[in-house]
Amino acid sequence: PAASLLYPYGLDQQDHKNPKLDDGTSKKISLTVPFTFYGKEYQTLYVNNNGVVSFDSRVKQYTPDPLPLADGRSFVAPYWGDVNNVLGGDVFYRQTTDPTLLARITENINQYFPKISYTAKWAFVATWDHVAYYGSTSNKGNTFQAVLTTDTETSFIILNYWDIQWTAGTASGSDPETGLGGTPAQAGFNSGDETNFYNIPGSQTEAVINITKTSNVNVPGRWVFQVDNFKVTGVPTEVP
Repeated sequence: PAASLLYPYGLDQQDHKNPKLDDGTSKKISLTVPFTFYGKEYQTLYVNNNGVVSFDSRVKQYTPDPLPLADGRSFVAPYWGDVNNVLGGDVFYRQTTDPTLLARITENINQYFPKISYTAKWAFVATWDHVAYYGSTSNKGNTFQAVLTTDTETSFIILNYWDIQWTAGTASGSDPETGLGGTPAQAGFNSGDETNFYNIPGSQTEAVINITKTSNVNVPGRWVFQVDNFKVTGVPTEVP
């Protein structure tokens, strides 16, 4: 039952798979339903190997910067760090209107946001499956997921953290054997307007490895945000 934190993913779900390439990205993905993020409607995105889903432009940068960024990039970073999928792991993605998955997402959103009447009409699921870090001499891998969903008016992003074993690559200063140290991963959102952003507690500190135990919806390892007009929900004040 614990594995149900992650929504189904993989080739049997008709997922696409990113190329095995350090600092690689997906091709430009045209969305079948526009997605509203911080009051702006987007129709294209990229799934970047380094733990970022970005709107309109790629993010190949491997050492994260603290949010907000001043360069206008808009993205969600489930776990922005130096992934090298050549050394291990896969990055999957798909957009879907599968009724079974949409029903499950709808049920989850209604549970976490009881005051909002929401029925998911579309979802985009990006999953990093046991991905290795740059410079790794271990077999450590991180498994996490970002899910975008909309009913065409209200948009949500669900971040799922299933297994986090490393926090940085060696080019960001980590130890090649442990994947710890250096500049740890960043988790959160950047709207691109320098005003609206959110850092998940523990970001860019060694505590980010405990993100599988934190939540803003009382489900350890899951963070959920309404992002059409940004609102931070039930966020704990203490750092993990």
